[in-house]
Amino acid sequence: MTILTPQESTLSDSAIVGLAEAALADIARVRESVGRVIFGQESVVEQTVIAILGGGHALLVGVPGLAKTKLVDTLGVAMGLDARRIQFTPDLMPSDIIGTEVMDQDETGRRSFRYVKGPVFAQLLMADEINRASPRTQSALLQAMQEYHVTVAGERYDLPAPFHVLATQNPLEQEGTYPLPEAQLDRFLMQVDVHYPDLASERRILLETGGSEDHAEPVLGAERLREIQMLVRRMPVPDSVVDAILNLVRSARPGSGHKEADTHIAWGPGPRASQSLMTCVRARALYEGRLAPSIDDVMALAEPILQHRMALNFAARAEGMSVRDVIAALKRDVA
Repeated sequence: MTILTPQESTLSDSAIVGLAEAALADIARVRESVGRVIFGQESVVEQTVIAILGGGHALLVGVPGLAKTKLVDTLGVAMGLDARRIQFTPDLMPSDIIGTEVMDQDETGRRSFRYVKGPVFAQLLMADEINRASPRTQSALLQAMQEYHVTVAGERYDLPAPFHVLATQNPLEQEGTYPLPEAQLDRFLMQVDVHYPDLASERRILLETGGSEDHAEPVLGAERLREIQMLVRRMPVPDSVVDAILNLVRSARPGSGHKEADTHIAWGPGPRASQSLMTCVRARALYEGRLAPSIDDVMALAEPILQHRMALNFAARAEGMSVRDVIAALKRDVA
């Protein structure tokens, strides 16, 4: 038995299979195009692409120099999206992101206001070092991420479709930063941890430094990406996967009766985490060339989807535990 919404049920199984097979080929070409430029970060590329296929935003967390900016640029080219970058600084104002009104004067001397759009009007926006901006500026971006429009002088301006934010954050340097509020963290479909490359990948980086650099080739376009995103939400999900998602997310909440959660978690993920898992397991199945998600997809995506939606209590932090340790324990019990 599978779970389908009324909109999803309008397509027959054979129609979904046909659309999925075409999407598999396109996604494979995207992976190949990105792989020419980015190597040694397979899990990072996978999770970031899954976030985009799921129609959401991603928070890339890692030390400087791990090709986070290059990844966003490469994805913009491979997916055929209008990509822009904003370097967040403490003096960045909301108008620097969403735009502002300027006064024009025509040849008759008549004056009027004209809205000049900011860099947020992009299909793929890189918010570099997002935690360096003030809460006032972060709240302006929050509206764009959640509502997909901005409001200037009482007027609503819709953002391009699709619209994705890939934000970066340095986990080491926290002096002079403004930690993202929980409400904004929850708007990120997943948190992608960017680690150091392995030995073989770093050797390849050294050997190719200064040589002829490969470039990504455009594979998709905005309209094709939207078609795949709609397909992701139509894919059937087995009951066993739905149950695994519910068990995992609900067990991560204190008071749920799970010993690990009751002992170490101060607050846990809400229903948006369940929705995110439901979407991303479908996208991961397509990314790996499969037509249906499995429980393995739930386990693989548990950490990037849950870790920024949970907080440890004082006792857990005093013991030196991390959110990843708790999620690993929850996964063992659900599996």
